[in-house]
Amino acid sequence: MRHLSVITEEEREILSGRKKIDRNIYMAGDRDIISGDKLLPKGKNIMIRPHTRFIHFPEHTHDYIEFVYMCQGMTRHIVNGTHITLKQGELLMLSQNARQEIEAAGKNDIAVNFIVKPDFFNGVLSFLGNEETPLRRFILSCITGERGTGYLYFKVSDVLPVQNLVENLLWILITQPSNKRGIYQLTMGLLFVELLECTDTLEFSYESENVIMKVLRYIEENYRTGSLNEISGMLHYGHTTLSRLIKKKTGRTFTELLQEKRLSQAAWFLLNTDERIDDIALLVGYENMTHFHKLFCQCYGKTPKHYRDCT
Repeated sequence: MRHLSVITEEEREILSGRKKIDRNIYMAGDRDIISGDKLLPKGKNIMIRPHTRFIHFPEHTHDYIEFVYMCQGMTRHIVNGTHITLKQGELLMLSQNARQEIEAAGKNDIAVNFIVKPDFFNGVLSFLGNEETPLRRFILSCITGERGTGYLYFKVSDVLPVQNLVENLLWILITQPSNKRGIYQLTMGLLFVELLECTDTLEFSYESENVIMKVLRYIEENYRTGSLNEISGMLHYGHTTLSRLIKKKTGRTFTELLQEKRLSQAAWFLLNTDERIDDIALLVGYENMTHFHKLFCQCYGKTPKHYRDCT
């Protein structure tokens, strides 16, 4: 906090009377796009930058992915027209297509911006394990902007592992140890693992994304016996309306998402337990063994036995 709360040269100029942000620091040309090339050292794909206080940031986008972590106090944002008060310990993730405006922060409002190029995630994903689930894919696609989502707002101030990992990232990026690349990729990977367990704290840009998140959490928790009729009733949505929304937002039907989760869980059991294959099929919700083997082969290109023996 001593490092992050220091009044910067830019902030001193603002306190001396400058009324607007210096576009030359943030933007190239006339477009209201904050440029990663302006902020990131050459060859770097991640860095942190304390949020500049005492001045209003007009509406803008970024050509990178930005995480805003509130170390102390609060900041007020307008993202895609939605007002967000980011409080101490909370995390706001902005995709490249998010339109953001920020009210002036006070002296004791300490926020940190993680400036991240999309290429950085190539290294991070390798730490997340082999299990590919609809929930994980949806969250990651939202972060990188593939689904058009503007932001993810994690209310995780009371989640100690998340707080520890973010503070570890801050420490690494401030102190710059010699093996920093591997350390911060691993730490960011662990942070993503924790955030994937915190989806109940998550708010999206649009209500439709919130609905899809509830559907995907339902599948994660009820993949053995879940049904579209049950989740439709829980969410007070019509069966057909919800089915169309799921297909539009994920590119898959409810049945395909349920099947994908069941098969990914079966693959995990095959690699990490000694359970019999038929018992694994029952564990993940398949009573017809022939049907299970057929679906598994279609998904992984191998029989369950071959997958266990050769992976």
